[in-house]
Amino acid sequence: MTECGAVDVNALRDGRVETFHGVDCSEDTFRQFRDWLAPRMPVVFVSDNPAYDFQWINFYFWRYFGQNPFGHSGRRIADFYAGLMGDFRSTQKRKRLRRTKHDHHPVHDALGNAEALIRLFDGER
Repeated sequence: MTECGAVDVNALRDGRVETFHGVDCSEDTFRQFRDWLAPRMPVVFVSDNPAYDFQWINFYFWRYFGQNPFGHSGRRIADFYAGLMGDFRSTQKRKRLRRTKHDHHPVHDALGNAEALIRLFDGER
């Protein structure tokens, strides 16, 4: 992991863009991330690929602080979408619900995923 990005979905639903951008894997970066998460507790880790993304976040939180504010698991947006659609194989169409371009900048990708998640919460399919 070289960078990480996070978006407060609840703030975004209220029209505020509150993000965190970690530029490295240092203890200072993860302390800042933990401090950013603190007023938002409890938090849920949601990603388009938590099997990959979560392992890094989990590792560094445990390495530096002996705990992970996200707990022991994460949620995959595509699985949530597939459940809403009633078709376990239907995982890709939800990507069209993103507004922010998915350009692999960690904050942009997190923001696009948050936008899609909010639109799903609001009933779009």
